[in-house]
Amino acid sequence: MNFKPLKRITFRRNHFIDSIPKDKTILEIGPFYRPVCKGSNVKYFDIIDQKALMERAVSIDKNVNTANIPFIDFVSPIGDLSVVNEQFDVIISCHAIEHQLDLIDHLQKTSKLLKEKGKYYVVCPDKRFCFDYFINKSSIADVINANQEKRTRHSLKNVIEHLGLTTHNNAKKHWFGIHGNIENNSERIANAIKEYNKNEYIDVHAWYFTPNSFIEIINQLHQLGYIDFKISSMQRTPFLQHEFYAVLEKFES
Repeated sequence: MNFKPLKRITFRRNHFIDSIPKDKTILEIGPFYRPVCKGSNVKYFDIIDQKALMERAVSIDKNVNTANIPFIDFVSPIGDLSVVNEQFDVIISCHAIEHQLDLIDHLQKTSKLLKEKGKYYVVCPDKRFCFDYFINKSSIADVINANQEKRTRHSLKNVIEHLGLTTHNNAKKHWFGIHGNIENNSERIANAIKEYNKNEYIDVHAWYFTPNSFIEIINQLHQLGYIDFKISSMQRTPFLQHEFYAVLEKFES
């Protein structure tokens, strides 16, 4: 591997966020009600605007502090970054990359939005320690297939997986082998199919990674000429946590 690990004995998300240069222009993708970056140098992209994010947050948790939800500078209902008309020194996404319809297209557009020597900071759930435990890892074939299909909504497969095949989201339990089960889930699957057949956009996970599979897919996409990103640093999932951290930089093929 040609990247360097982010060295911390007990690594946490705040350590990763602290490594982002705060004097640079920043675009945060998918901040929802907990943006990781704030300041006059930060702009935000999401699939819905600030008002809709507030409504969604309250529907999930009536006690949520909606004051934390920032103004969304760029909005695309299908997560299309081409609506962004500026370039940035830093782009960050926190639990957003796994939602992208077309991972290749997302990485290509992210690259175009970065200035020279810009970096893409990624916080991504590790499928082994979250509700995606029972879902298979995404493969390079899955990623290329989505790109060829030029998807504008998530596949039926993704909707069934997310709404019908997920388990609990307690990272500590997963670390100790307590994964729950997905038995007797026929009703959940049937409801997922009904939701899909409404022909409306449903925001679900499309990609399922471990740190190793993420590294492998990014490397393969670069070798195949799909993207100009390589991983320059990586922090694998810390003990009892559910996410890993990567920094992507542009490199010529």
